[in-house]
Amino acid sequence: MGDDDCAVSDESSSGKPRVLIAGGGVTGLEALLALSDLAGDRIELTLLAPEPDFVYKPLLVEEPFALGPAERHELAPAAEEQGARFVQRALSAVRVKDHLAELDDGSEIGYDMLLVCVGGRFRPALKGAITFPGPEPLRIDEVIENMAGDGDGRFAFVVPSGVSWPLPIYELALMTQRRVLEQGRDIHIVIVTPEAAPLIMFGSAASDQVASLLAGRGITVEAGAHVRELDDGTLFVVPGDRRLEASATVALPRMEGPRIEGLPTDEGGFLPINPHARVRGAEHVYAAGDGTNFPIKQGGLGTQQADAAAQEIAARAGAEVDPQPFHPILRGKLITGEESLHMRHDVAGGGGEGAASADYLWWPPHKIGGRYLSAWLAHEEVHDPEPPRRPLEVEVALPTEWHEDPMALDPYGAPRVD
Repeated sequence: MGDDDCAVSDESSSGKPRVLIAGGGVTGLEALLALSDLAGDRIELTLLAPEPDFVYKPLLVEEPFALGPAERHELAPAAEEQGARFVQRALSAVRVKDHLAELDDGSEIGYDMLLVCVGGRFRPALKGAITFPGPEPLRIDEVIENMAGDGDGRFAFVVPSGVSWPLPIYELALMTQRRVLEQGRDIHIVIVTPEAAPLIMFGSAASDQVASLLAGRGITVEAGAHVRELDDGTLFVVPGDRRLEASATVALPRMEGPRIEGLPTDEGGFLPINPHARVRGAEHVYAAGDGTNFPIKQGGLGTQQADAAAQEIAARAGAEVDPQPFHPILRGKLITGEESLHMRHDVAGGGGEGAASADYLWWPPHKIGGRYLSAWLAHEEVHDPEPPRRPLEVEVALPTEWHEDPMALDPYGAPRVD
C-alpha cells in the first residue's frame, strides 16, 4: 500500500485514532494547537517532549544584551488546555510497522498517526569562533571588554557554509554595533556570509533595505565568502584564501538531522517529506520543522508544515477539512537594536520580489508568524497571519522542484520571482 492511500491503523480503546506529536518546540506546539482546533475530540492527542517548558527560541538572540530571557510556557498545562496528554520523554526510535514510538527511558507509546517535530541538532561549525547559540551563553559585554586592548578592533560575525538560516547573525551584528556605540568603543563590525547579498532569501527588495541599514550603521558585509578552518582553529576566507583578521569572531552553528532510528533520512539525517508533510516511505508518519529535508530551517516555515500535516491528520480522523499542501511563505522580523524590519517572501516563487517594511506585514507581529502559535502567544483568536489578497487575474503555476529536489531552493542565491 502506497504512502498516499494508506488508511488509519487500529484505533484506541475509545475508538478514536491516537495521534502522537513528538517535540515541544515551535513546530510541536503549533501542531498541538492546530490538531486541537481541527480534529477536536475526534482524536486522542499526546504531546511528547524531553523538556517541561516551551521556549520561544527566536528571542534568544536578545539574551546576550540583557534584554530579558526568552519567553517560556509550561507544556503540561498547555497540553491539558488543548485536551491532550503530556509525556516528558524524548523520542528515540520508531517501529513503523508496529505503530510504536520508543522513548529514551525504554518505554513505548502506541500511535495511529505520528507527527515528528523534534527539530535538528546544532553542532559548532568553527572551533576558532564563539558559537551562537552554543553550549555556553554569549556574554557580549565581556567579549567587547576583552577586545579593548587590541589595536585591530575588528569583530567578525560569520555565517558558515551550510547554515541555511542566517538572520540571527545580522541581529547579533546590529545589536552589537549599537552596544559598541553606546560604550564609545572603536570597534569595526564585519559580517562574512556565503549569501550573494544580505538576507537575499527574502528577495531583492528586502536585501537592498538590509544592505542600506548595515551600511548606514557602518557594518561591512563580505558576501559570497566562505570561511574555512585549519586544524589549529585559524580561520581563512575564500575566495582569496586570506586569513580572517578579527579580534573576536562569532559564528552560527551548523544543523544536523535528528537521525531517528526506524525512520528514513537523507544523507544529512533529515526526514524526507512530501507536500503534505508525510514522511516518504513511512506510513502514518508525518514530520515538520527543522528535522525535515526542507532546506531553509526557520520556525515559521516549520509551523506551515505542521499546519499541512494537521489538516491531513484531521481529515483522516473524519473532520471536514480540505488538506492543503505546504507552500512556503518566509516571514522574518529582523531585530536591529532600534526599529525592527519585517520581511516577507514567497520562497517557492510566484509571489514577486518580496516585501520589507518597518510596519507590520503579518499579525500578530511575532518573530514567528505561525497561524495558531502566534495567536496563542498573543491571547488572540486564530486567523490567517495576513489579510486576503486580491485574486490574480491569471493562474500562477508555482514551481514544485523542492518536493523532489529540496536543494533546488538556494538560501544563498537570488530567489526566483516567477
